[in-house]
Amino acid sequence: MGLAGIQQQKGGLRQRRRWNILDLFPERIPISPPTHPDHALAAGARFRFDDGMKTRVPLILILLGILLGITGFAEDPAAPGGYTPPRCELLPLPDDQVAFLHEGKEVSRWHFDPKYPRPFFYPFNGPSGVSLTRMGHPGAQNHDHHRSIWFAHAKVEGVDFWSENTKARIRQKHWLAYEDGDEESIMAASLGWYDEAGVELIDHELVVSSRPGDEGGQFLEFQITLRPGAGQEQVTLEKSNFGLLAVRVAKSITHHFGGGELTSSEGTRGEEAIFEKTAAWMDYSGPVTSGIGPDRKTVVEGITFYDHPGNPRYPTPWHVRSDGWMGASFCQREPWTIEAAKPLVLRYLLHAHAGDLDPDKATIVAADFAKRPGFVVEKAKRPHRQFEAARTGAAAP
Repeated sequence: MGLAGIQQQKGGLRQRRRWNILDLFPERIPISPPTHPDHALAAGARFRFDDGMKTRVPLILILLGILLGITGFAEDPAAPGGYTPPRCELLPLPDDQVAFLHEGKEVSRWHFDPKYPRPFFYPFNGPSGVSLTRMGHPGAQNHDHHRSIWFAHAKVEGVDFWSENTKARIRQKHWLAYEDGDEESIMAASLGWYDEAGVELIDHELVVSSRPGDEGGQFLEFQITLRPGAGQEQVTLEKSNFGLLAVRVAKSITHHFGGGELTSSEGTRGEEAIFEKTAAWMDYSGPVTSGIGPDRKTVVEGITFYDHPGNPRYPTPWHVRSDGWMGASFCQREPWTIEAAKPLVLRYLLHAHAGDLDPDKATIVAADFAKRPGFVVEKAKRPHRQFEAARTGAAAP
């Protein structure tokens, strides 16, 4: 007999009884006297399972558990309303900062507070969660303008935008777009380069993409578009070693202060062999320490800095130092004049990687970077947005 066949006897008559949850409990469970006369049972009446039912109870319990999960009694892991958070996010913060997050964890931050001479990125975290860059030179206060990752140039129409010995400033005028996504996040902003009299010499459109790498690493990709400032027909970047994008690495990664090493795509190592030479990419790798007290541990991580083959003057000459910095020196050998009808577009990529430099992996990353489309910033077609930023040929996120 099945569940529906459980029978009870009263006054010599056999009556069929409806199944309820009590039927799942062990046999010979006492039944409390019913309150409705139509359902009256003899006092002390008991019911029990036959042999067939005893073998089916475990299966019934399993099916009941599945049923409860399907009908919502089990915890539902899905987010409310079907919302799934994107893997890569941008988080605007107080005091003119924007955090770059990967799965909720900050990996870098953009600082554009006007109290600084120019904007910069800090930190730029490696897989261990420790920044692979630092603020300023480890041993010289006159290099405090080395703020982690920054844009600048020493001679723009004779104006110094590089050092701290000037009132010329680079300012963020406004942000254009913050785009979150599963593969990458994209930030677009409008910057202005102003001379000591407040005249805008360069209009600078900045697009930055942040995406996760393997082994906990990350990629920070830049597209900078430079045009003459408002009312200017042209502007000249004069010949200089200093500019346009530079990186100051963490003290422990430097060759002079730490245990690191500079290596170029040409296989050359060290400042003397690399300084002012051209290369497709440059790497600075060395030890970094994470943790506190007895949990401290030291690993090797590094930053590979890529020039894009679509850039003018590729491969770029490099300004590097054993004390811990590397810069793509676009105007190291000759000046460049930017015209209103012909803006200068440059693309670069930074890769925070685990372990020492792997030249084969660097070659693969360089090839991938070469194939990736650039970015376009345009008036928004989606509601509640002013601008949108996306890869060329790709729909906005």
